[in-house]
Amino acid sequence: MSVMEPMQGLSSLDFGKEEFSPEVLNWIAQENIWNLWVPKSYGGLEMSLSEGLKKLRSLAKVDGSLGWTITLCSGANFFIGNLKQAVANEIFIDPEKPICFGGSGGVFGTAEKKGEGYVISGTWKYATGAPYLTHFTLNAKIREDGKDVLQKDGTPLVRSFVLKKEEVQMIKDWNTMGLKATATESFEVRSKWVHEKYSFVYNELHQPHSIFKIPFSVFADLTLWVNYIGMAAHFLEEALKISRQNPRVGKLQKVIQKADSLTMGYTGQIQRVIGMGSELPNTMTDEIHQKAKGSVRSLSDAIIRVYPTLGIAASKENHPLNQVLKDYFTATQHHIFR
Repeated sequence: MSVMEPMQGLSSLDFGKEEFSPEVLNWIAQENIWNLWVPKSYGGLEMSLSEGLKKLRSLAKVDGSLGWTITLCSGANFFIGNLKQAVANEIFIDPEKPICFGGSGGVFGTAEKKGEGYVISGTWKYATGAPYLTHFTLNAKIREDGKDVLQKDGTPLVRSFVLKKEEVQMIKDWNTMGLKATATESFEVRSKWVHEKYSFVYNELHQPHSIFKIPFSVFADLTLWVNYIGMAAHFLEEALKISRQNPRVGKLQKVIQKADSLTMGYTGQIQRVIGMGSELPNTMTDEIHQKAKGSVRSLSDAIIRVYPTLGIAASKENHPLNQVLKDYFTATQHHIFR
């Protein structure tokens, strides 16, 4: 199955529902795309950055919820590079069913040191794909004797943890106009003791593959950026069916082309730098983030300018443009590009 035909045989499925159908979930498992970035030795696809980004863009073009969920969950599986090898082996080698990580990037709880582990408590928001997950990831402030552990600069020490889905309580509170099937629910952990080995830090690597040497902030920027581009490309495709000669549609097309050029250009630079064994300079990391923010603003502006010219058809509940618009502007509320 090619990158450009990601949902062959499933195009008739309704993606506007609150959760993916069993058919979609089975397709995801069969294609192994929760594991885009996971090494082949752990049963993954081990895609390069450029391959993975093209795949994510194509999925987002098919459906916003599909692309967004795969991006965030495969992005959480990316943490296999940060897990200690014994834990990675335990979770990913010969699993009974496909492994799917997901969780929250916010620091919404605490981890109290106790023996060889931590007692974790808190409520975390926005776990994309919550009903589909086998494991939840979370960030927590480390505490000892009831007090925050501080770093040298005086800020609280934070570590990340991975917990089995049975160890968390999902809170069904996702109620948005778009990206409904991402089922981005909150979750709670109530005084759960977790061994220290299930904690990790983003910049500590335990796998040698070059993909894991990419700073996570850059990885997150690029993987989300291609989702906006993919959804915008879907909007463009549908808009052209209504108004092919519309100059505002032509403007959107040019903005998408520029965004594609930027993402692939940066991807090539990153792969070359990492391939030479060097680290990305902070100036490049900052530049990518600012260019991504500016690009998403340009995409949003172009879509807003096109939409009022497309007539009542684009406002009908059952028209693809209506769904793409709601998905896209729900996605723009993500804190990275907001």
